Amino acid sequence: MRTLFKNAHLVSAGIDNSGASLLVNDGLIEAVYRAGEKLPQAARIVDVNENYLLPGFIDIHFHGCLGADFCDATDEAFQTIGCGKIAEGVTSMLATTLTVGEENIFAALRAAARYASHPGDGSRLLGAHLEGPFINPEGAGAQNPAHLRCPDIALVHAARAICPVKVLSLSPELPGALDLIRQLAREGVMPSGAHSTADFDLFEQARAAGMKHLTHFCNIMTPLHHLRPGMVGGGLVADDVLVEIIADGVHLSDEMLKIIFRCKGANRIMLITDAMRAAGMPDGNYVLGELPVTVKNRRATLESGMVAGSVSRFHESLQHLRTLRMLPDAELIRCAGFNQAQSLGLDRVGALEAGYFADFVIADEKWHPLEVWKDGVCRYCHFQETVSSQA
Repeated sequence: MRTLFKNAHLVSAGIDNSGASLLVNDGLIEAVYRAGEKLPQAARIVDVNENYLLPGFIDIHFHGCLGADFCDATDEAFQTIGCGKIAEGVTSMLATTLTVGEENIFAALRAAARYASHPGDGSRLLGAHLEGPFINPEGAGAQNPAHLRCPDIALVHAARAICPVKVLSLSPELPGALDLIRQLAREGVMPSGAHSTADFDLFEQARAAGMKHLTHFCNIMTPLHHLRPGMVGGGLVADDVLVEIIADGVHLSDEMLKIIFRCKGANRIMLITDAMRAAGMPDGNYVLGELPVTVKNRRATLESGMVAGSVSRFHESLQHLRTLRMLPDAELIRCAGFNQAQSLGLDRVGALEAGYFADFVIADEKWHPLEVWKDGVCRYCHFQETVSSQA
């Protein structure tokens, strides 16, 4: 059924049009119309009432929400996470694993494959992101040190036989890591530098080998120094490297966010949440990869005080970036999904263009999701949730 969404303030990569319209048919975007253009006939017309129409967001790095973690490896956990992310405006996602036992990783990937075939009202699963277990013990951070290991392509191949792996985060300084990076790049898996003590020279070697992403940029990573630029310095100046940022007010200061945006520009930044199971939940005690975590005042920490992922929701982080006024809306929105899709070769997601999936967010002036549509079907409605919570 053809549905016309009219009277929208449409913002997509490089586009900011008031009074725009979007034609949807059979779960795909059929056409986009500027204000004043003649509109087609449609079986159903939805008046967006001058609210924003944004591309569905893509979170390529997070571990869970609403009390569930991908590594719980259950169908119930994946459904909880998928529906929770839809409410954040995230219409596509990568299931991100932790450094846990090999069988636990494979069980999570099997659950991911099952979910991908029947997501229901939940976010579309585009594949997996393996964070670890190929991580330097010196940079373990909140990854479980009991399960760290050296690079092993056999594990990656076994994982890919279960579920498509799109990103693998690893420490490039480990023995055999550069060879693994080369092989991953040849096979279409994005190697991403993470949890690393690598200096600038080693970063450059890994970049030349095919490492074109940096995981949760600046966090657990050799910092910028005026004589030793480190991996952070390398990421800031390398035009062919995209960086993940966590804009939760805990992992990066606003000043550092401004530096990153000034150096990298709109095309090379990917907003992530790195959320763990406590996202959307009250303060309290939780578990991340078998490690105890305490959440207090929106900050998740291990017993050592080390930050253990975030409790941020995607739209909240995007809203925070928008308040910093570093980029026009049509450029900032690239960081919410377009860049991720382009870099990882994710088809028909991340923009509002003809032929793309009809995945979009109807948002208010502050970019708070009012409705979230996936495949041309409304999967979340803020008004219905509000009424339900008041009942």
